Amino acid sequence: MSRDPIVTTDWLEDHLNDPNVRVVDIRGSVTTRPEGPGVEVATYRGAPKEFEAAHIPGAVFIDWTSDIVDLNDPVPAQIAPPERFAEAMAERGIGDDTHVVAVDHMGGQFATRLWWALNYYGHKNVSVLDGGWNRWVEEERTTSAEISSYPKANFTPRVRPEMRSTAEAVMERKADPRVLVIDARDAGQYTAARRRGPRGGHIPGAINLPRELFFAEGGGFRTLDDLRAQLAAHREVSPDRPIIAYCNGGVAATIVLFNLARLGYTDLSNYDGSWNEWAYRMDLPVEPAVDA
Repeated sequence: MSRDPIVTTDWLEDHLNDPNVRVVDIRGSVTTRPEGPGVEVATYRGAPKEFEAAHIPGAVFIDWTSDIVDLNDPVPAQIAPPERFAEAMAERGIGDDTHVVAVDHMGGQFATRLWWALNYYGHKNVSVLDGGWNRWVEEERTTSAEISSYPKANFTPRVRPEMRSTAEAVMERKADPRVLVIDARDAGQYTAARRRGPRGGHIPGAINLPRELFFAEGGGFRTLDDLRAQLAAHREVSPDRPIIAYCNGGVAATIVLFNLARLGYTDLSNYDGSWNEWAYRMDLPVEPAVDA
């Protein structure tokens, strides 16, 4: 990539009145509760009430659980089809030339999910606010409760199919030794010590690279030099290899993809169905083979 797709709070404050910049607040959460020994259930939520109470001036809100997903897909949180996604962008004044700045609580997985979704639909002019809303507030920058609206824009979806993988594509491509599959979940889920759904474990051949690896201690993401140092211990992760990342719902996986893109990796794909699909597809193999 020609530039690091991260903007600082200083940069954003200086560009709040730029008509070509659209701040998109995509705060949300994934909470879990135990359902049995070693079994957990996740709940996906957006944060519209938090947005209504206070947000970065001029921002618009996207609920990651409903506004940009395919509501007809039985697998949760799958990316919306082109027409629905384009409409969601256009209604918020996001056009083909708009510079989108994605903001979640900490500059994390919901912001990178929007970064990935926009890139998947051919819109590359998108950044993530480093440190997110939390940093903005900690620095005592201006906030607002005023709900902004913008003229409807023209957003043209241009699907980049290579950026999104199906389960069948993962099965086919992982047989190629050049292709690297990365599991972005924590080690407990990767090893089947804990699970969501009827099966624990991971996609055979996948390596575990938890999303937490990419965060800086003070919030936001690591610097590029720090990322390179962290990845030095994972020599199998190389820019000359095609990479498919997954997690539970194709959201945390985008943290891996985003940060590798920052380092110049170009052959990156998100298995959007992730464990929300794989665990329930008994025709698909898992390692270790631990069933309910």
